[in-house]
Amino acid sequence: MKADLHIHSTFSDGSESIGHLILMAKEKGLDAIAITDHDTVSHMRHIPKDAGISVVGGVEISSGHQHAGKKAHILGYFIQRPELLAGFTRPTIEARNRNSEKQAEILTGMGYKIDMDKLARADGKYLYKQHIMAWLVTSGQAPDMFGSFYKSTFKNGGVCAFDIDYPDVFDAVRVVKEAGGAAVLAHPGQQKNFGLIPKLVETGLDGLELNHYENDENDRKLIREYAIRYGLFLTGGSDYHGKYGAYPYSVGDFLSEENLDDFINRKRTDPQIFYQEQYTKSGPVSPWG
Repeated sequence: MKADLHIHSTFSDGSESIGHLILMAKEKGLDAIAITDHDTVSHMRHIPKDAGISVVGGVEISSGHQHAGKKAHILGYFIQRPELLAGFTRPTIEARNRNSEKQAEILTGMGYKIDMDKLARADGKYLYKQHIMAWLVTSGQAPDMFGSFYKSTFKNGGVCAFDIDYPDVFDAVRVVKEAGGAAVLAHPGQQKNFGLIPKLVETGLDGLELNHYENDENDRKLIREYAIRYGLFLTGGSDYHGKYGAYPYSVGDFLSEENLDDFINRKRTDPQIFYQEQYTKSGPVSPWG
C-alpha cells in the first residue's frame, strides 16, 4: 500500500480543497492519505466516506518546549474525540489570525494594497501569512511567495517578523492521547528536537515522521535508531501545501514507512512484534513498499 500521511488543505494553510487532494492522490496511485491541517479539526466533518481511497482525518499541532528552546509539531491520527482537539488548538489558530491581521495592517500602512475582505482564509475564517503573500503575488506587489521579499519582511527582523506563543509539546501529545488518537512527532530533522523524544515517549508518543523532505540522511538514521529503541512506528508524507508551500513537492512524493492502522492495533498487544519482524541486518523493510 502507498500512503501520504501529511497533507494540508484549505482548512489551514493549504491551497487545495479536500476533494482536489483526493483526486491528486488517486492520480498518483495512492491507497490512503491523511489530511493533517494545522491546529484545527474542522476539516474532519468534510471528508467524504466514499472517496475511493482511505482518507484519514488528522491534525498537526504547532507546539514547542520553552525550556529547551525548541519548536515541535505533533501529528495526531485516528482522533476519537475531536472536540478535545478543537478546544486545545482554538487559542492557537485564533492567535495566529490576530497576528496575521496585524501583519496585513502593517503592510497596508506601508502602502501595499490589501483588500482584507477578499483575502483567502483557512476554513473561510482564519488568516495566515501565506494568504497575505498569495494576495501580494497575485496582485503583482511581490515577485514570488518565499523569495527575498518574504525573507526580508516576515523573517530576519523584518517589519512582520513576529510570532505567537504556542502550547507545550507535552500537552499536545497528552491531548491527542486523551482524544483517543495516535501521536507522531513531525519532521524532527527540520526542528532538530530529537532530545525531546525520550520524554515525549513517557508522555505517550507513538511514532516519528521519517520520510519528509526536511529530514536528511543523518536525521533519518537517528529517527530509525529512536524508533527501535522506544518501539515507535514510522510514518511519512509530503507535507503538501499546494501553492502556499515553499518546496516543489506534491501529494505522494513522500510516503509513509509503515501501515499505520495495522501497526497501532499490533502495538497495543506487543510493541516489539513489529520490529522483530520488520528490522533486519540489512535495514528496515517497509510493508508498504
